[in-house]
Amino acid sequence: MAKPDPNRVVRLIPLVVGGLAAVLLLVNRLLTPELTVTQARSDVLGAIVSAVLILTGLLWQQVAPRLPDAVELVGEQRFELAPDLPETVRTELAWASYLLLTNTVTRSLIVFYQGKVLLRRGILPEKTEVTPGAIVQRVLEKHKPVYLVALSVYPGRFEFDYLPENTQGVICQPIGQQGVMILGANAPRSYTKQDETWIAGIADKLDVTLFREQGAGSRE
Repeated sequence: MAKPDPNRVVRLIPLVVGGLAAVLLLVNRLLTPELTVTQARSDVLGAIVSAVLILTGLLWQQVAPRLPDAVELVGEQRFELAPDLPETVRTELAWASYLLLTNTVTRSLIVFYQGKVLLRRGILPEKTEVTPGAIVQRVLEKHKPVYLVALSVYPGRFEFDYLPENTQGVICQPIGQQGVMILGANAPRSYTKQDETWIAGIADKLDVTLFREQGAGSRE
């Protein structure tokens, strides 16, 4: 389902004003019994202004950016934490996931650390097991994020079967040396550079807490 264009009315203003001005000029000309030189010049100037407004309106219609199409993800709202986590870690994961789900386009979120799932939150399928595929393994080995802007075009999309089947975009963000945060969006090409920076910062904060509380991992 396409998102509504919030600037649609603004982009229509030059077209409406230009068309209305052209109609009023025509009516004024038809109702004038005797045309003077001054009025003729005013009519020419008014016609030029109306034409410019109409042309501007048409151009704005054509160059308006197309917003990415969002879909309704297949799954249910879930909030699951590993049962053996210290209270500090549980609080930190709840805080971090809430910020990501409410301040970015993220709709599904999984935190995988030291070989096990610590958190599942957002719209997710019933499958709870996370088996790192080639993409996640690369993130764990190289400790660099991977952003799949349109998941449907990547052959490796099938490894993300623990996310909704119609997930549109995925970010795999490393958490230190032994973890990864997997985020799913409901629209392709929807994460901005600011979102990526925000996600990286939260992952670094989680790494500090997990390193301290879990007693393993590295922040280098």
